[in-house]
Amino acid sequence: MFNSLFSMQGKTCVITGGSRGLGYFMARGFLEAGAARVYISARRAEACEAAAEELSQYGDCVALPCDVATAEGITQLVQTLSSREDHIDVLVNNAGTAWGAEFGQFPEKGWDKVMDLNVKSPFFLTQALTPLLKKNATADNYSAVINVGSIAGIVGNGLDNFSYATSKSAIHQLTRVLATELASDFIRVNAIAPGRFYSKMTEFLSSDQEAFDAEVETIPMKRWGEPSDIAGVAIMLASPAGAFITGQILPVDGGTTLVN
Repeated sequence: MFNSLFSMQGKTCVITGGSRGLGYFMARGFLEAGAARVYISARRAEACEAAAEELSQYGDCVALPCDVATAEGITQLVQTLSSREDHIDVLVNNAGTAWGAEFGQFPEKGWDKVMDLNVKSPFFLTQALTPLLKKNATADNYSAVINVGSIAGIVGNGLDNFSYATSKSAIHQLTRVLATELASDFIRVNAIAPGRFYSKMTEFLSSDQEAFDAEVETIPMKRWGEPSDIAGVAIMLASPAGAFITGQILPVDGGTTLVN
């Protein structure tokens, strides 16, 4: 039993925002855990295809460039997947964005852009892909949806990312609602709430050594997350190891939410 507990053997997976950062780390983890195929999407075609080529050293990885921030992009992704696969086993809603500005100057376009991609798109993509997620799901073999939230949606300090923090709190609640809605279809829905990880979104801090060192001191485990930290939790939630977990939000933050 234990040899297959964290196995992704035979699973077909889809990861949005998979060309870099957390999405890339999870894609590699799924492939190394034996996934049959991992599809990654990203808005920039060149970056998406380059990432898929790199990831192909670990298994079968396919680039599906599209912009899931738009209804047209979601339709394109769903149609392409439906033409290639009769089912999928795992959907990771990872694509996201942020917008930083002081409270008094925070613009409406910054609010709408973040809420649309971080909340609206995961809902409608999950809705559109539910038929493929249901197709091979059974009481003994649930499909899995993993939403990527953030500890920004848990703690009370938005750090001038007002729409981002709000959107991540919303995706946590959407996770709970969808978990209840889709349980009868044998689909589990959970969320990962990462703390600090190395990504393009956090370059502003990781490139400032003094600010980086100061923040690390506020984290109980005294470090940022590594690729294996996010990949391990994603594999657990997508594999038989997470078979009895649904509707949960798992902080992966080195203890940050304990002290903030």
